[in-house]
Amino acid sequence: MISTGIIVEYNPFHNGHLHHIRETRRLTGADCIIAVMSGYFMQRGEPALVSKWARAEMAVLCGADLVVELPYAFAVQQAESFGSGGIAILDALQCRNFCFGSESGDIEKFRRAVSVLLKNESVFNTYVRCGMKNGISYPQALANSLNKLGAGDVLDLSSPNNILGFHYMLAAAKKNTGMEAFTVARKSAQHHDEAFADETIASATAIRKTLMRDNDPASIRTVVPKQSYALLTRCLKETGTFHHWGIYWPFLRYRLISASHEELRNICEVEEGIEYRLKKAAIAADDFESFMKKVKTKRYTWTRIQRMCTHILTNTTKDEMKRHAAKPEYIRLLAMNEKGRAYLHRIKKNVPVPVVSKFSASLGPLIELDSRAAHIYALPLTKNGRDNLLHREYSRPPLMVGEPLR
Repeated sequence: MISTGIIVEYNPFHNGHLHHIRETRRLTGADCIIAVMSGYFMQRGEPALVSKWARAEMAVLCGADLVVELPYAFAVQQAESFGSGGIAILDALQCRNFCFGSESGDIEKFRRAVSVLLKNESVFNTYVRCGMKNGISYPQALANSLNKLGAGDVLDLSSPNNILGFHYMLAAAKKNTGMEAFTVARKSAQHHDEAFADETIASATAIRKTLMRDNDPASIRTVVPKQSYALLTRCLKETGTFHHWGIYWPFLRYRLISASHEELRNICEVEEGIEYRLKKAAIAADDFESFMKKVKTKRYTWTRIQRMCTHILTNTTKDEMKRHAAKPEYIRLLAMNEKGRAYLHRIKKNVPVPVVSKFSASLGPLIELDSRAAHIYALPLTKNGRDNLLHREYSRPPLMVGEPLR
């Protein structure tokens, strides 16, 4: 079986993602598409709109064959760690290829950019560190550093999906995985677009913004597959809310006000005295949006601050993150179809880390971060909602999903 991996978030699964899966299968001839998907919290430091189980079900119904979780220690990180964790899991699952969406759409440009970096890695990293020390954002520091090495015309590293694709390629090269890389150009909508590009394509950002405004899946029905629409409707009916920072604000505010400056300094990504700014803003702000506007600066992007806030909410320390983010320690199964199960059965004896169907005490400290994230994600729900989510987390096997959308 030809297996191709994709690294995704599906927050939520939309028509652009459907195009990516279909093109991945066409370009790579994949018999089995394996998706490594973020869990309850996203790379941009946001709670997932709906649970990882609902998003994994969307993915399999819409063409993926096997969905596994990207652990918190990699999911809520900068692009380098996010990409490294995803590639390591795809390699462990013996994927022949991987395929990502990008603004560029030209895989040769990624290959050339990675080649330039590998030949000048120490200099490149120095340029990036200096740029960030001088107050520019990580994406801009990457782009500037590639320009200084004379390869700025090769690949635009100020574009979010290009950055992720570049780090996937870099991780695969450093790990010497042997996987062949492919890329699919984004259609119409760009990553941060806040309005619908046309009647059928919209960015996840625009979709989330619309859902937050209307609290009604009908308002995004034309830009998501029917399976996503049905699952979003079901989730809203079951929980009464989509997950967003607003419903976590009371918990975050309590953490910020009650923690000492020293405690905050120990939290992952809290650097350079920003703990004073965070604490002051939490006392003054009445909601998450106004809090973020008080904290944001040119030096600290919205995304970076949200990731800090996620780590503060989950009480994830620098030491803890460093310990768990060295390499993936297990692979958590979320959902699959018969093809995905057959593939897993064929390769599981050769997978170098435990393949986990459900959390158990035997995993000990390996699951600590992901277990804590699950409990915190469930906090704003009703007792019935919390109980259902945590029962799904600890007591039930991966979802077996029927025929996909073709």
